[in-house]
Amino acid sequence: MGSEFPDVAGEEPFRVFIGYDPREDVAYQVCRRSLLRRSSVPLSVHPIRQADLRAAGLYWRPRGPTESTEFSFTRFLTPYLAGHRGWALFVDCDFLFLHDPAALFALRDPSFAVMCVHHDYAPSETTKMDGAVQTVYPRKNWSSLVLYNCAHRKNVAALTPDAVSTQSGAFLHRFMWLDDAEIGEIPFVWNFLVGHNKVDPADPDNTAPKAIHYTSGGPWFERYKDCEFADLWINELEESNAEKAAEDEKKKGSAKNN
Repeated sequence: MGSEFPDVAGEEPFRVFIGYDPREDVAYQVCRRSLLRRSSVPLSVHPIRQADLRAAGLYWRPRGPTESTEFSFTRFLTPYLAGHRGWALFVDCDFLFLHDPAALFALRDPSFAVMCVHHDYAPSETTKMDGAVQTVYPRKNWSSLVLYNCAHRKNVAALTPDAVSTQSGAFLHRFMWLDDAEIGEIPFVWNFLVGHNKVDPADPDNTAPKAIHYTSGGPWFERYKDCEFADLWINELEESNAEKAAEDEKKKGSAKNN
């Protein structure tokens, strides 16, 4: 399938790193599938697994009480894991992509070190997901979807295993290693926060989500099984399960014939 975004249709697949938490494996699988099936350009998708990073000596930060997921801080290793070259996307696992991610990649601007949605988000609830503490801080959710200019000198200098394992949460989540002018902005439709962002009926083209973020919890948690846009996520899961079942049947048939 050809891409309508030729500037990102290079020979090397675009690298995507998804935050992984064992409690949300199904969310990771659905997020990954939604990216791959809608992309018009080749993707190389990698889960950021904390256990693997610890085993490799790349992460040694103690788990803190405000960390709602295992990738609360490991996300900032994205440029390092990408070899500090080119561009890469980090995204939380609780996303569902509805649109070709090549359109997101096409927004890259080399004058910025990172690009993200500049949310003004202050949740009122005190817990989220399966009872995790809901913390409120400046630039909350900015780091949940980030296009990283991995070779930018400040990312190379600041986002090392040592820094990600030792720097404060404020330093990392508020992008304090950068000047404000080095933080580019992406339209909010690429990080559409369920329960916060709304579709404007008068302007659906510019307000309808291109990537849904179930930031407080998605339908894989009992508490959020009826949340807004739950049906879209469930449809994606059911389609994935149907494909896997068909593939399993095909393999059984091949084995029987052999």
